[in-house]
Amino acid sequence: MNIFPGNMRFGAGQPVKRLEDQRLLTGTGHFIDDKPEDGALWLHVLRSPHAHAKIVSIDTKAAAGMAGVKAVYTGADLIADDIGTLPTLLVFPRPDGSKMTVPPRRLLAHEIVRFAGESVAAVVATSRVAAQSAAEAIEVEYEVLPSVVDPVAAIKPGAPAVWAEVPDNIVAAMSYGDAAKVEAEFAKAAHVVSLDLVNQRLVPSAMEPRSTIADIEKKTGRLILHVQSQTPASTRDILAEAVLKRPKESVQVLVGDIGGGFGQKTSLYPEDGMVAYAAVKLNRKVRWRGDRTDDFVGGTHGRDLTSTGEFALDAKGRVQAYRVRSVGGTGAYVSGTGALIPLVLGPFVQTGVYDLPLVHYDIKAVMTNTAPVGAYRGAGRPEAVFIVERLMDAAARQIGMDPRAIRKVNYIKPAQMPYTNAVGQVYDSGAFAHMLERASKLADWDGFAARKKAAKKKGLLYGRGLTSYIEWTGGTVHTETVSLHATAEGRVVLQTGTQAMGQGLQTSFSQMVAASLGISIDKIDVVQGNTDLAIGFGSVGSRSLFVGGTAVVVSAIDLIAKAREKASGILEASVDDIEYHDGWLTVVGTDKRVGLFEIAKSEQGARLSVESEGTADGATFPNGTHICEVEIDPETGVSRVVRYTTVDDVGIAINPMLVTGQVHGGVAQGIGQALYEGVTYDPEGQLLTASYQDYCIPRAGDVPPIEVTLDDSAPCRTNPLGAKGCGESGAIGGPPCVTNGVMDALSDLGITSITTPLSPLKVWQAIQEAKAAKAA
Repeated sequence: MNIFPGNMRFGAGQPVKRLEDQRLLTGTGHFIDDKPEDGALWLHVLRSPHAHAKIVSIDTKAAAGMAGVKAVYTGADLIADDIGTLPTLLVFPRPDGSKMTVPPRRLLAHEIVRFAGESVAAVVATSRVAAQSAAEAIEVEYEVLPSVVDPVAAIKPGAPAVWAEVPDNIVAAMSYGDAAKVEAEFAKAAHVVSLDLVNQRLVPSAMEPRSTIADIEKKTGRLILHVQSQTPASTRDILAEAVLKRPKESVQVLVGDIGGGFGQKTSLYPEDGMVAYAAVKLNRKVRWRGDRTDDFVGGTHGRDLTSTGEFALDAKGRVQAYRVRSVGGTGAYVSGTGALIPLVLGPFVQTGVYDLPLVHYDIKAVMTNTAPVGAYRGAGRPEAVFIVERLMDAAARQIGMDPRAIRKVNYIKPAQMPYTNAVGQVYDSGAFAHMLERASKLADWDGFAARKKAAKKKGLLYGRGLTSYIEWTGGTVHTETVSLHATAEGRVVLQTGTQAMGQGLQTSFSQMVAASLGISIDKIDVVQGNTDLAIGFGSVGSRSLFVGGTAVVVSAIDLIAKAREKASGILEASVDDIEYHDGWLTVVGTDKRVGLFEIAKSEQGARLSVESEGTADGATFPNGTHICEVEIDPETGVSRVVRYTTVDDVGIAINPMLVTGQVHGGVAQGIGQALYEGVTYDPEGQLLTASYQDYCIPRAGDVPPIEVTLDDSAPCRTNPLGAKGCGESGAIGGPPCVTNGVMDALSDLGITSITTPLSPLKVWQAIQEAKAAKAA
């Protein structure tokens, strides 16, 4: 696809400061909790204390009679009102080839609860405290059933069934590649490397917990839902058509500022549906605000993939075959993407940046009595890259090769681009060896030995981690529609269905429009999160700029074209003789001109408007190399990342400052996954990590200075901007890089593998066991 010429390059590469920050940092943001009470009722949900149980009875009489209580709802009430369930993708086969089937996800559990924290009743009252107090008066009689929380244990014979219709708990399964050919290569391989790996379950930690407000528009009777959603349009459609069973035009979804999304806020939650249901039922404004524990027990979690990865290599370190067997936990219910993530999105990039055409992947999506698993920054790609990158380091160590050398032997070469990987995904561009060389120099690869020696003098173990990552971004919908308006007041208004959640879209889109039209950036207004004004796929999979940005630039071109047509009539000249520059339309070779905003005055609504569609030719594959250094105190097991260097290929960076910030945030989450974070349930299904007292995330002091370098030597070929996604890169490269660093430091003691998170206790125990084995 051709790159836009001239001023259509919209000032790419300019580090424009974030326009959002002034209001966000001064307390004038538009978060849901900033909205006035206005006499709204409050909803509170009562959650099940059991991971698996029959609901024998629910007595709501005492709660209904308490002061301030307006309504109490149970699952039976929703059934009686024909309230629908939350949909999911039922497109995958079960291992025997039969059709995928899943338990219905209701807004309130009916007859059976399947995880501790599932909502079983809801109270609506005049205050949040009144609703909470009344919920405590609800009496629920349960018959506790056996539960299972580990996906691997869930597929063993005799394990409790999460849902009777799937007695083996396997929701669906997928297989890729040729098992027989792979087995033949393993049989004759010079080297075989195998690792048991866990991408542990994580809790997304957005600054703003989930919250919702629903109101009924008095004149029209329309339902207005204020919600945190990365996908406002699909949230509207699911609420209207699947849950409330009413026309989608009768619902408007409004999204203001979101204090972090990370994939967790991609669709409708039961609490959102309950707020909407109560508002319709009572014809009143109703609101709900979750606290942090609500997100821990009732929000979707991420990752939860247990794998065995294996390489068959020749004597020179060339991988001849690659085999992965994985079990992905979906939780008790399959969220919209719960099965898609392990079965499809991970395999898309499981070969990484390597030329590994002979593979066999076997993946099962498995239910457990735990909170549902959904999208979390990277959604499948971090898990897949973790497997191949951990194997690369383990293979290098086993064979005795330099970790860079083994990667160079296996890299896809630039001459192979576009490259089709083992599962049919086409990498459009990339220069992987070049990225490695650049990162090595910037990380002072040759100075590592001296730093390791200095650490040893201090009694510390010291290691280096390396990762070459790639990710699949852009989603499966490669078209986005926006509208652009020049107003008589001298402003340009962009309306788009993408959704900001902290990534700086207002800035980047304004930057693009301002440069394309040649007008001041402070004259641009970006409107998002209003389903009456723009319908789009939303912001998932790092698609906002890759696809949405394409539509933005197309809209600027279309607006100029329409303005030229209008100007030709006003100036009585041929359209071909009208040129546009910096807000003015001029007859070539004359001083006859008219302003863009002057033209808008005579248009309907005093706006010159266009609706434009931008399309990418396919997915995009950002990639890069991360190198870190880690020191470990063997007396305590505490690991600390002390150096971190990245070279990232995001194609053409519209705003390098924003991209660098995205990489920083992703790496911080990657460090969290490698060293600190991990959801833990006890055998009865109780969440032991339900607050930050028990669930550890990295603090500022745990994240070293991160040196980020952007490399644009291989621009994207599937969209006209040359841009690739960037929002998830750090979270994909980070976990294996840090883990490889810790394992490198421990390799001197003969330790080959520890499952993440690499907590001080795990590391200390491994050191003690290694010392004991050596002494014996």
